[in-house]
Amino acid sequence: MASEPNRGGPRPAGHPDLPADRVGVLLVNLGTPDAPEPRAIRRYLREFLSDRRVIEANRIVWALVLNLIVLNVRPAVAARAYREVWDRETGESPLRRHTREQAAGLAARLAGRGVEVDWAMRYGAPPIAARLEALRARGCRRVLLAPLYPQYSAATTATACDKAFAALAGMRWQPAVRVAPPYYDDPAYIAALAGSVRAHLETLDWRPDALLASFHGLPQRYFEAGDPYHCHCAKTARLLDKALGGAAGRVETAFQSRFGREEWLRPYAADVVVELPARGVRRLAVVAPGFAADCVETLEEVAIGLRQAFLDAGGEAFAYIPCLNASPAGIDMLESLALRELSGWLPEAREAGAGAA
Repeated sequence: MASEPNRGGPRPAGHPDLPADRVGVLLVNLGTPDAPEPRAIRRYLREFLSDRRVIEANRIVWALVLNLIVLNVRPAVAARAYREVWDRETGESPLRRHTREQAAGLAARLAGRGVEVDWAMRYGAPPIAARLEALRARGCRRVLLAPLYPQYSAATTATACDKAFAALAGMRWQPAVRVAPPYYDDPAYIAALAGSVRAHLETLDWRPDALLASFHGLPQRYFEAGDPYHCHCAKTARLLDKALGGAAGRVETAFQSRFGREEWLRPYAADVVVELPARGVRRLAVVAPGFAADCVETLEEVAIGLRQAFLDAGGEAFAYIPCLNASPAGIDMLESLALRELSGWLPEAREAGAGAA
């Protein structure tokens, strides 16, 4: 096997210092405003809702709707929701805090293996381009891009990859890049979800009649255009139901966070929780398997909003089961997924391969 030029030997005079080759892992989540205030939310929403992967509409018409209506109305409404769940101690949104803690937890697990772990947001800060550049500056010649979306959608996973690839296009010396696949049916993910549900149910003094798996919604026409998101969600729910073996009652599936007037994936979570008491479900537990970390959609919309709607409709008990976040089980899962995708890239694996050759 031919060795790399000058590896272990003297460099030519005037050659810049280079850090030792390392492997990088970049966790990527959706994004968050910098503060629970209308101005910060308006800035965040402008970037988010200007993404053509997210809003597949006539660009001229949508620009008028976005700038004349949405950005004048939505920020004040969203600010109230963010204030309900904002982490006052750290000054961060829940999504930012949990994603940061997930990166720190994974970094601790991979310490001593020549791996740098960082994190970024598709919208807002820290941006993907800046964190990719930071990994490159720390000597990462190989980078695993890990979108934290269990189920694939063009509006989530694909746009995160688009942003990363655009950043790579501006680099003279690009790292080799792998993209971690969606993990909606990965045994490590299903086991972590089922374990989390069981552990939470053990803290309750009642047993649920049903478990509602609430996923983020998607316009129906995106599914009809070929987006596999709905199928991925359905499989996650089915595998979770099987793993639980009836421990949480029957498993219902619904979709939340609908935006606009067009048809989205059904059934809508807001409708389901109102109908369940009439169907004999008086005690309900809810889990959000489409989210890697708790955020305004899970904490304000589900844990607060769906709870109140269910109780108002005649429900007797409601429990929200947190996302995996940076729990030990969540970090176990991330470590398992990362090590699998880093196969052959870790320094010891490369050295073993060179020795065999």
